[in-house]
Amino acid sequence: MTKTVNKFVFFGTPQVASDTLSTLLEHGYTPSLVVTAPDAPRGRGLVLTPSPVKELAIAHDLPCVTPERLDDCAIAAIAATQCTYGICVAYGKIFPEALIDTFTLGVLNVHYSLLPRHRGATPLEAALLAGDAVTGVTVQKMVKALDAGDVIAQREISIGEEETARDLRPRLIALGASLLVDTLPNYLDGTANAVAQDATRATHSGKLKKEDGLLDLDAPACENWNKYRAYADTIGTYVLQDGKRIKIVTASLTNGKFVIGRVVPEGKREMDYHDVVSRR
Repeated sequence: MTKTVNKFVFFGTPQVASDTLSTLLEHGYTPSLVVTAPDAPRGRGLVLTPSPVKELAIAHDLPCVTPERLDDCAIAAIAATQCTYGICVAYGKIFPEALIDTFTLGVLNVHYSLLPRHRGATPLEAALLAGDAVTGVTVQKMVKALDAGDVIAQREISIGEEETARDLRPRLIALGASLLVDTLPNYLDGTANAVAQDATRATHSGKLKKEDGLLDLDAPACENWNKYRAYADTIGTYVLQDGKRIKIVTASLTNGKFVIGRVVPEGKREMDYHDVVSRR
């Protein structure tokens, strides 16, 4: 049964947002409008492909727009829906204050860290890089400053010592979707407790660059291990040998040492790192 007391707009682009929207739909929260990124070239043929959120919107016959920019024209179109609130999950664009102000109940943002720790674009990776034992998900009320709004709800989750981003990400996505649907009833009836963030405790996580995955084998073992864990499902990690990249496929932290297992040397097939070293 669709909940229609408060109409909302859903903003999101990648698979994490699609998974969250799917959970909202399962619990009767159907957006009046879906806003996602424009179709983008993907694959070897660079074929224009809709975002995962757009694909889900089409499958459920949901109105969907893909503005290049959140300019006055886009904001006017969104405001015309007369929705009272918005939900944002990894949309990929900064919200102008004018857009936030169109919603009388504001915009809720699902962020994958325990704010104010790890604000920014890559909170999951930042938690693993820092060697955090605990992370979580925050539902916060969006303001113009990045990830600085009041915390509406949080839920913690432990990080396994050998857990990589590939393992942790789906757990956080599921946790975030569950927290969101659990939080919405109290938020919409005005009984949710909004808590201001302590900005002095804030840390920032920026966008990833391919170069961030370079490992220095003379660095502390834990540093390399945490990089390997953090970048496992995105940019990956690598070492340089004779100016060529050797992509790390598997690794471990064994007896306090960072041990590289399987690798893919530039232009070659996957093999054991021991074999690469022995051929030098």
